[in-house]
Amino acid sequence: MSRPLPPGHSAEDGPALDWLEAELADSLDEDYELELEDAQLSQEIARIYKEKHPAGIDRRAYFQSLIRLQSELIRLQDWVLYHRKKVVVLFEGRDSAGKGGVIKRISQRLNPRVVRVVALPAPSDREKTQWYFQRYVPHLPAGGEIVLFDRSWYNRAGVERVMGFASEDQVEQFFHDVPEFERMLVRSGITVVKYWFSITDEEQQMRFLMRIHDPMKQWKLSPMDLQSRVRWEHYTKAKEEMMARTNIPEAPWYIVEGNDKKRARLNCIDHLLGLFPYEPVPHEDITLPDRVFNPDYERAVLPPELYVPAKY
Repeated sequence: MSRPLPPGHSAEDGPALDWLEAELADSLDEDYELELEDAQLSQEIARIYKEKHPAGIDRRAYFQSLIRLQSELIRLQDWVLYHRKKVVVLFEGRDSAGKGGVIKRISQRLNPRVVRVVALPAPSDREKTQWYFQRYVPHLPAGGEIVLFDRSWYNRAGVERVMGFASEDQVEQFFHDVPEFERMLVRSGITVVKYWFSITDEEQQMRFLMRIHDPMKQWKLSPMDLQSRVRWEHYTKAKEEMMARTNIPEAPWYIVEGNDKKRARLNCIDHLLGLFPYEPVPHEDITLPDRVFNPDYERAVLPPELYVPAKY
């Protein structure tokens, strides 16, 4: 029994619809590949993790919501580009809190020329002698751009402070400077959005164990991550002071409950969309031009050694 055609389509559209369905299937496969990162666990760790968690969101409901939100992100992207808006989104939180996962889902279907992800390494010796904010400034958006910071200048209030990479005088200077720095950004026309991903002590322990037992995730673990377990309370106190001293009306903090990764992603994206009065923007109609055939052109046969071996 043949399935009904979508409204506005005829039987002649069959091959095109089959192709479109295949493309959508490939797109879903990409989502499944991302989700595999949550499945690469030893059976024992998986069992313990399941015992510690309530029933997660249904997979089908999750993907339906995610794809709907991602389609809205495309509309937001078009609005930002059309109106030459400038947007900065900061993602902060403890190690393994889920920042990278939500950044992947936000940027997954967007134009990398419009939406950029910035994840800076530790500062070089030269950068350590610069004005603290200097190395972040070149990555700020121009008109029509969104920049997602996977960690940001708030490193000074967190890891640098807790691990002793910054003196108390430097931290105090940061707290004095950062509100005015962010107000300057806002006055220049940049929208600054700050997210803190919050997880419990027990949840972080489970996620670290998952990384230890998963060869595909071990690269995510660093000596600094392991120290963060030892200094959990130090990080808590540092976070509390950071929130108290940098939560300004021009750039407030938003806390995302992160123990359930999938719900955290959906909640964060939904909230981000709600911060902007985006609406449909004009688009030029696109038509595919006819292929030009030259009867005198003969395609050259390339040597077989130029081709990548077809092993799969």
